[in-house]
Amino acid sequence: MIALGIGCRRDISADAIEAVVVQALTVARLSTAEITVIATAADKQDEPGIIETAKRLQRPLLGIAADELSAVADLTVTRSDRVQRLKGVPSVAETAALAAAGRNARLILPRLAHASATCAIAEGEGPAELMS
Repeated sequence: MIALGIGCRRDISADAIEAVVVQALTVARLSTAEITVIATAADKQDEPGIIETAKRLQRPLLGIAADELSAVADLTVTRSDRVQRLKGVPSVAETAALAAAGRNARLILPRLAHASATCAIAEGEGPAELMS
């Protein structure tokens, strides 16, 4: 499964988020159809811009709990001091993508920043409950 992780500042538009998503997919040479899920921190899943982006891409949106983000923090490759202070993880986009990708997750594309949004892409075997 391939998970697209999104991080952003509050009240950012779907257009701004979609711009970084398009850039990330281009760099990773992936199509929207290859993305299984869009993930973000649980406290961001109600952001209108993220919700609208998921609707536009026709992919489910998954909010990842803080402890699940922290559990994969050692797999990240980029670090934002601001995000570390505010969220306790080096990158929301990377940790959300990694956590959503499930078992044996690895980053396909580290965090890419654009204006006030970030995007990362990870692949993995999916959540344990899907593996049985």
